[in-house]
Amino acid sequence: MSGRPLLNRRMNGLGTTIFAEMSALATSTGAINLGQGFPDTDGPESVREAAVRALRDGRGNQYPPGPGIPELRQAIADHQRRFYNLSLDPDTEVLVTAGATEAIAATMFALLEPGDEVIAFEPFYDSYAACIAMAGAKRVPLTLRAPSFRPDLDELRDKITPQTRLLLLNTPHNPTGMVLTAEEQSAIAALAIEHDLLVVTDEVYEHLTFGGATHVPIASLPGMRERTVSISSAGKTFSFTGWKVGWVMADGPLVSAVRTAKQYLTYVSAGPFQYAIAEALRLPDAYFDGFRSDLRRKRDLIGDGLRAAGFEVYEPEGTYFITTDITPFGEKDAYAFCRTLPERCGVVAIPNSVFYDDPDAGRTQVRFTFCKKDDVLHEAINRLRRLVA
Repeated sequence: MSGRPLLNRRMNGLGTTIFAEMSALATSTGAINLGQGFPDTDGPESVREAAVRALRDGRGNQYPPGPGIPELRQAIADHQRRFYNLSLDPDTEVLVTAGATEAIAATMFALLEPGDEVIAFEPFYDSYAACIAMAGAKRVPLTLRAPSFRPDLDELRDKITPQTRLLLLNTPHNPTGMVLTAEEQSAIAALAIEHDLLVVTDEVYEHLTFGGATHVPIASLPGMRERTVSISSAGKTFSFTGWKVGWVMADGPLVSAVRTAKQYLTYVSAGPFQYAIAEALRLPDAYFDGFRSDLRRKRDLIGDGLRAAGFEVYEPEGTYFITTDITPFGEKDAYAFCRTLPERCGVVAIPNSVFYDDPDAGRTQVRFTFCKKDDVLHEAINRLRRLVA
């Protein structure tokens, strides 16, 4: 064999995801896993039973339609109209994917060419970096800085060049919990229109906002409908992350482009679960309100506990993650801190530093998830208090 590396050079530096690494560490040490964002309870029983019925009735056990089953595409369109007053054609403007991760990949592969630039919020969900790299494009980070993690819109304007193809937004934002305001969204939309940019939005935490923060799809703003690809999924809203049901929403030509790439990835997936998620999207407002309220309570529980344990805490406006700073412990390396945390006190967390290109911006930040049972959170907090001791 030649001396050429086996791994595509575009993937250099990506390696094993931090989530796999830290989850393996949790398993090997028996630590409480507050790293990877998956609930430790299932979602609504009615939704689970809908999946069972679909399996027993033989619906979706064979290949479903490439764009997704009609029932789910209609339910997605109805959801957008119900919550955001957005009108979508379920036949041409909705595409079902294997979770939001595949939706992001298919979108990047479809819309980017080598040499294109993508401006993305930093810290970024790690699949963004991989998908942009595999498309041969260049990631241009817009750094969100503690304590507010608000985007610097003047800096955003300065980063736009003739090579800029699209803006990749994530709101509510993982891992910081920042939610874009109406004013920020309007300013970003104005820049996109001025420079004729595409916008791709990852909105998987759309129903997980707290206090006065409200999620508004940028596609609903004037002039943005025809240039925006909106992505969401069922996993975070309904606590069935293993089902991997996501979707893309956009004007027909954009969806057609994304579907062209998507069909060569999984082609189709999650047949019976698609029927169940179609029912989930029609749950009453009480479900969405109750889910949000319960997570806000958990956010406050773990936030108070982390402060008591000695962390500096940045209270999130959305998602089910909370970012902290380890400087009060005299620590300066979040990755090293997280590698030793399971042995020190039996808890696993994620170092935000792996989500930054800037080596200094997130060096001391650590992310915890709070989508866990109350007794698990209480036990994790008790263990973390050993750090103070």
